[in-house]
Amino acid sequence: MSDRYTVARITRNGEHFEILVKPQPALSYTMGKETLISEILVTDTIFTDANKGTKAGEDKLKAAFETTDTRKIAEIILKRGTLQLTTNQRRQLTAEKRKQIITFIARQAVDPKTNLPHPPIRIEQAMGEIRYSIDPFKETEEQAKDIIKLLRPALPLKVEQIQVEVRIPPQYAARTYGTVKNYGTIKREEWHADGSWFSVVEMAAGLYGPFLDKLGELTKGNAEAKKKL
Repeated sequence: MSDRYTVARITRNGEHFEILVKPQPALSYTMGKETLISEILVTDTIFTDANKGTKAGEDKLKAAFETTDTRKIAEIILKRGTLQLTTNQRRQLTAEKRKQIITFIARQAVDPKTNLPHPPIRIEQAMGEIRYSIDPFKETEEQAKDIIKLLRPALPLKVEQIQVEVRIPPQYAARTYGTVKNYGTIKREEWHADGSWFSVVEMAAGLYGPFLDKLGELTKGNAEAKKKL
């Protein structure tokens, strides 16, 4: 295909169906963005082989989709079928997924010698030395765990969860609640009569340092946080 159009396809009842679509609107649609089908389709035709220009017969469409309405069928193909990415799209999505994986590793894993996270640039350089084909549609966490195993011989990594006790004065409690929650899972919390807040938060060990910095910034150094022994 080309950057001007590509193919979305599906197999139903043993029959193969394809539509010609505009690459970017089609990708936006499959990723959940509101896009009109009319802006996606290159032609209002359902094919059995788009390359050969072979159209699907109405009897096959009716049997497979219970309709012959092109746009309703196109919706089904885009939602449940497979979209063929252009070279540029795959390159861009893979680069974005790579950044997400690096961020995940930097946040979740630490150097076991120092208990500090590795800088993202160091993780990126180490990833360049291993052979791992990043799948732009596979879950970030699942791929990151596989990559961590491959990186360990060259880049020591330890994934560890810690619990942090947090005490926040009343004047800062409400505004910092959401931030604290974003750093981990609140395992226990207590709201005191004076409006102050105590919590025990479970988080990745690599987030502890950034968490302390953020908490200090939001409370002007008035909050207390320490690892639970």
